[in-house]
Amino acid sequence: MNNKRYFLDPPEVKDYLVKGERFTKWSEDSTKTVPVTMKMDPKGFYVYWMNQSKETTFLDVNTIRDTRTGKYAKLPKHPKVRNVFNLDFPDSNHLAKTLTIVTGPDMVNLTYHNFFASKDKVTQNWANDILAISYNAARNNACRQVFLEKIYVRISLQTNKDGKIPVKNIYKMFPADKKRVESALAAAHLPKGKYDSMKADVFTEAAFKTFMMNLCPRPEIYEIFTSYSTKPTMTKENFTKFLYEKQRDSRLNEELFPRLRQDQIKALIDKYEPISTNSNRGFISPEGLLFFLMGPETSVVMQDKLAKSQDMTQPLPHYFIKSSHNTYLTAGQFSGVSSPEMYRQCLLSGCRCLELDCWKGKPPDEEPIITHGFTMTTEILFKDVIEAIAESAFKTSKYPVILSFENHVDSVKQQEKMANYCKTLFGDALLTEPLDKYPLKPGQQIPSPSELMGKILIKNKKGSHEKPAQAKKSSTAATDQAAAAIPQDPNCPSQDETNPTSPSQENQADGEGTVEENEEQEDTEEQDEEKMKTSDEGTAGQEVTAYEAMSSIVNYIQPNKFISFDNARKKNKSYVISSFVETKGEAMISKTAVEFVEYNKRQMSRIYPKGTRMDSSNYSPQPFWNVGCQMVALNYQTMDFPMQLNMALFEFNGRTGYLLKHDVLRRGDKKFDPFCDRIDTVVASTLTIKIYSGQFLSDKNVKTGVEVEVIGLPGDPKKKYRTKWSTTPNAINPVWNEEPFVFEKILLPELASLRIVVHEENGKFLGHRIIPVDAIQSGFHHICLRSESNMPLTLPALFVYIEVKDYIPAAFADFTDALFNPTKGTEKTTKTPKESSTDYISPYELPLVVQPPTDKVKESAAPAAEKLTSEKTPSTDAADQSAQAAHESSLGAADPPQPDPPSTPAEDTGGPSSEVPSEDASSPKKAFEEKEAAQEPVAVLDAQDQADTQSEPVVEQVVSDSCRRSEEPASAEPKSEETTPPAEAAGPGDNSQTEPSTVTTEHLTQHKNYLKVIKRQEREMKEFEKKYQKKEEELMQKYSDVFKALKKKVSLKKKEGDDDTSDSSVKTTRVQEQREKMQAELLVLWTEQCDQLKKKKEQCATERLAKLMEMAMEKHTSELKALESETKEKKKTVSKCSSTEKPKLKKAMSTEVLDDTSQSEGVQSSESFPQQEALMRKQEATLEEIKTLTNQLNQEAVKEHTQKLRSLPAEVKEAVNSCMGAHFPELVDKPGEKRVGEMGFYGDVFLG
Repeated sequence: MNNKRYFLDPPEVKDYLVKGERFTKWSEDSTKTVPVTMKMDPKGFYVYWMNQSKETTFLDVNTIRDTRTGKYAKLPKHPKVRNVFNLDFPDSNHLAKTLTIVTGPDMVNLTYHNFFASKDKVTQNWANDILAISYNAARNNACRQVFLEKIYVRISLQTNKDGKIPVKNIYKMFPADKKRVESALAAAHLPKGKYDSMKADVFTEAAFKTFMMNLCPRPEIYEIFTSYSTKPTMTKENFTKFLYEKQRDSRLNEELFPRLRQDQIKALIDKYEPISTNSNRGFISPEGLLFFLMGPETSVVMQDKLAKSQDMTQPLPHYFIKSSHNTYLTAGQFSGVSSPEMYRQCLLSGCRCLELDCWKGKPPDEEPIITHGFTMTTEILFKDVIEAIAESAFKTSKYPVILSFENHVDSVKQQEKMANYCKTLFGDALLTEPLDKYPLKPGQQIPSPSELMGKILIKNKKGSHEKPAQAKKSSTAATDQAAAAIPQDPNCPSQDETNPTSPSQENQADGEGTVEENEEQEDTEEQDEEKMKTSDEGTAGQEVTAYEAMSSIVNYIQPNKFISFDNARKKNKSYVISSFVETKGEAMISKTAVEFVEYNKRQMSRIYPKGTRMDSSNYSPQPFWNVGCQMVALNYQTMDFPMQLNMALFEFNGRTGYLLKHDVLRRGDKKFDPFCDRIDTVVASTLTIKIYSGQFLSDKNVKTGVEVEVIGLPGDPKKKYRTKWSTTPNAINPVWNEEPFVFEKILLPELASLRIVVHEENGKFLGHRIIPVDAIQSGFHHICLRSESNMPLTLPALFVYIEVKDYIPAAFADFTDALFNPTKGTEKTTKTPKESSTDYISPYELPLVVQPPTDKVKESAAPAAEKLTSEKTPSTDAADQSAQAAHESSLGAADPPQPDPPSTPAEDTGGPSSEVPSEDASSPKKAFEEKEAAQEPVAVLDAQDQADTQSEPVVEQVVSDSCRRSEEPASAEPKSEETTPPAEAAGPGDNSQTEPSTVTTEHLTQHKNYLKVIKRQEREMKEFEKKYQKKEEELMQKYSDVFKALKKKVSLKKKEGDDDTSDSSVKTTRVQEQREKMQAELLVLWTEQCDQLKKKKEQCATERLAKLMEMAMEKHTSELKALESETKEKKKTVSKCSSTEKPKLKKAMSTEVLDDTSQSEGVQSSESFPQQEALMRKQEATLEEIKTLTNQLNQEAVKEHTQKLRSLPAEVKEAVNSCMGAHFPELVDKPGEKRVGEMGFYGDVFLG
């Protein structure tokens, strides 16, 4: 396990930024230039500048998206402004003085602030340091305290010409309720008049805190405080208890993550307690607790996850890659504006895969352009886009950038221009040749992000180096020319790419594979052209194959049309990537999710929005992440929910744009089904969240509400929870304090996210936060909300309690508690009565009273066990019948024993003694033998019940027998066991020496609560069968219609008098094709049904186990308590016997027994200990029996699944013949007939 801890560095605000620098500000829409002094506050919240009139303009550093200098900064175009800066002079060094700061609430609505420095070589430092602070992860995920400091800094800096702070600025900062602001100012002893002002030394941090406490009181904090302390202050011990119980993750290992030491807890009190007398005594007040809960120690997000902490040395397909679709667009897909700026903004946000739709430029320049083909979107130059990428590619992330070319440029000259622009502008950053360590060979993985750091990779269709256009003009039919005219498949790089003089390693490995792939591609080209205008794919399928210039710069990312998962697996080329429109991707997930996951472990896939999303809306990326798709491309100009989810997740791992996929999506030895309800190697999580209150949620005084949901695997909780609307219009401090929302079973926490959204009563969005579940810390937290574009909001926040723990089924809760605390519940029952050392008898000296009857019952248990085993079936009905039969047989075997004890074990059980199982008997059989043995005490218990209803002389006989046995020496007892079992030898009325009874599995399986579980499972199984039956009917109907249509066509041609021979061959071919398709689809459907049925049965078995264990634990606890009370009653009875029944007992016993009654009492009390041991042994046997029963159900489910799979091909064939025979009986396979090329099941599945 990697125990290394990663921490975020706070922003570094350098002295020269605080001191300030002189600049001249200019704007594009004005001819004026303004000298200003630009500074940054010491904490790095704001960049601000003052003009000569001391008017101040503020820029929130969080809104800064880019800083540019030199040729990348904006330059004035108006002659008057250019003259001011001497831009047109030959010796002007103006590029060394330019600075542009780009700000905006999102990637589209941007503002450019342009400056000229008064000195040379100043702007580059300013640009670099401002950008570093703007993208600092610690600042963007700061605690509540930091955001309140930001408000204080803003109010303090915004002074008037006299250097005083206007009170009206405070009213503007909190516009929701002016009356509350006024009363809070008065409570903090600050001026409250709207036109008042105050000196900076009056508005101190202490005064600001007092003002905020009065403006936004926190009653929920006092409620939490009083639950740990009833006094005005909380002691260090109670504060420690609060930290352990509420703020610590219960899943943490105490060796790796030790608890806080006492000196650390004292340091926290000293840090946050505002009253020094309290902190000196180790006390903390409610105010101190509030400040602690707003500090960095209670951040909701783990810093380790935000920092670059993941392994970046895995192959590229093992990562999710932040990807953009139609990156150039700023609005809709049909009439939007294209801009190179979008490429900069996407790269700055951490996006590592950009799309370039390249089209042929018009004369005379013939410059390649980028636009959305066949739409009204504007055009931009390819060269400008490459310049923008070159400038911004590695500003915020050093990891590789992938440029996805949708290339429609069918001109050799213009493709050469494109390749040259890439080579000249990218320089060494462009990866033109594969790395020596990673050749382009089948079975060879491609490099990792760390090995490609600082590199730009091109994704473009790769063709042969011979020009396709010229080859196609040739009229000769020579084989070589025809092969050259076919665009070479991207899977097969040309010879010159790896070795100009000899065939490449790839072609040597593939052999004839290239010809086959080219034929496949040629066959699909005509179909693609017809479907292009009506499909969801848009223009993506109209790409041209690259000529030599572009092919030479394509290596590790080679696009190829997807054929099938089998085809991709056989070729095993990790450098081949396929793109899927969202609709096709969704269909593949619903039908072949497991195969899709396996495909994505080996090579990459790219998902893009369907062409009908003209408004640039986005699809949900989560289903595609669930199957491991690496490049899930979204429209970055639209900040809808899918884009918010994308932005939130890729904020982690240091904003590198790469997230390492979970182990189950990478391991080759394990298969993963995203639709499963259990993952073997992963512990599911339970997330509980309680929404306590909100702070400053809106600028208006409105009612607000909170919505909470989890986004993850299909099997994760789907329910959206909502709080009620706040009782009164109150946006400053609404309190909900409702019942917690519980997401019980999150299967794969690493792939799930928690989303919290705040709305006004009218539905208006106020703020949200999306956090990966595995990055959430348990405890009380202030969650600072984000805007729609994922930018931190200064004021809005929610106060919540979150607990993330390992998922434990409700039925196992008590069982788990018992494992963690084995003595819980048994401490009182296992405690023997108080006795002296002389009366003590070691349990090892006592006879083994349990073993003999168990051994004897085992002899007769085999037939019943065999019968029960043979009757067991996976279906719930059969399981119930077998359980009922076992129960009836056990009742028959457990009849109350007769007064005369039996002479042999065979007579007692009613079975022959010759059927004793051998030592090497199977474990299920042994389990059932133990099960029969466990039924013995039930018969004894029935006898005891009968004895209790008999007359008084019988009770006297029981007491006398008890006294007589207590007189016998311990050494004589084993001797009596050799002849007859003690429980039987004692007779029916003797209940003092009988073994304690425990509940049997048969009784548990007949309990109404267990039967309810079975009935519910039966209903679920019926629904499951109906679901697949419906799918089967739809499939059969579909192909029945197909065969019917084919028959109709054939009959029409016959009427027209066409050639019978050709019609017959065509008919046969088409029908055979449809039959094969139907056979394949039906086999997939029935195989999926078998797999799901097996999972369902395993789930049912596990659920039954849980219920039986829960019921058994309850019964066992009550049995132990009953035994303890029974022992006490016997002691009282014996004591009473010695005093009141002495004359009667004298007639039946010797004088020695009466003289030694105290000894009988001592022995009687000691008997409770072996009885307890015997009871606990029987209880353990019952638990083991329950587990064995469940294992047997699972084994039978697996066996049935295997048998069903073996019979599937024959059943499929029969079903297909039945469907086709109604229309083409002459083409139905005869019994025993095997078509050419048909693969047998054993060869296809088991032996393959």
